[in-house]
Amino acid sequence: MDAGSKGSAIRAGYVLAGDELFLQERCRAAIIKAFVPPDFKEFCLSDFDLSTTPIFDILDRAQTPSLMAPFQVIFVRNVRNLYTRGAKKDEFAALARYFQSPNPQALIVFVADFIRIPSDARRIEMDDKNKYERLTETLGEHCGMVELARVSEDDAMRWVSATAGEGGNRIDPDAARELVDALGADMMMIAAELEKLLLFTWGREKITLGDVETMVLGAKQRSLYELTDAISARNKVKAIALLHGLLNSSEAGEDAAIGHLYMLARTFRQMLVILEKNVRDQRAIWQALWQGFRMPPFAADDLIRQARRYKSRRELTRALRLIARADLELRSSPPDKRLVLERLVLDLASEPKPLSPWSASQLSLSEQ
Repeated sequence: MDAGSKGSAIRAGYVLAGDELFLQERCRAAIIKAFVPPDFKEFCLSDFDLSTTPIFDILDRAQTPSLMAPFQVIFVRNVRNLYTRGAKKDEFAALARYFQSPNPQALIVFVADFIRIPSDARRIEMDDKNKYERLTETLGEHCGMVELARVSEDDAMRWVSATAGEGGNRIDPDAARELVDALGADMMMIAAELEKLLLFTWGREKITLGDVETMVLGAKQRSLYELTDAISARNKVKAIALLHGLLNSSEAGEDAAIGHLYMLARTFRQMLVILEKNVRDQRAIWQALWQGFRMPPFAADDLIRQARRYKSRRELTRALRLIARADLELRSSPPDKRLVLERLVLDLASEPKPLSPWSASQLSLSEQ
């Protein structure tokens, strides 16, 4: 199929905008299934990272017909590098030239996962809104835009019910609701836990609420929130031990590091909102945190207690900066992902260094 031919529904390029990893992986799988024959995968499929490969080299690759494959699919990551400080006139000019006359035997997919699009678009943060508008004004001029918004709780429940049915089983509505609530509508984790539930209930007619409580909630109580509890209590030894337990219990091992970081970032963002809105009980927490950004009910009191251990917004934003730095390091393919996570946990569990008088005065001025 010609990606750029007239009359074709396929564009020469697409932008996957949003950090919903579950939808991102489903899009990738669908694209590969449609355009990459299994026998030619080695020759058809390419993955590039803009942090290591200039866009000019990627466009050259797309423009050059492959002698070994009838069609090329090129995924481009770290798209945020096109929008960092400094003019990128040459880069965007090269993109405009390519898409004016694209190779009809190539498809370029830009993965713009530096934007968070909530399930309710009206709740998008201003920074993400500005990034998205910039994206549509540039790459969106030449490529199809695919929004990968966070999945709402209702949609997540419908997916759980439908997927359980495809697996030859049924799931009680209460069980589906508990599964979604327990995992905060995180579709990657929901999909993994549902697969375990289907195996656990093999041969039975349906998945019950008790099955979810047995297989999902108990595991979650022993993992992430125990880790953040140790971190907020500045208990380094316990935090490292819990991190090792989390990694050892994960089927993906170190390869699940990005997922663990995402959950840590989400939890610290929740604590930041709790601290800023002075939340003191569960009744207030559901008003402070919007749908799709809530923790499971069993963790609410624990997270309120943890958030109140931090003296200021500055301490929590410091934690988020440390997590962001570790995320960047992990995406740069370090030799030891476990070491990156261990260093992060130790930094998070350490008391922040006091600011010098000059730095404190500058920070105070910037916050005014």
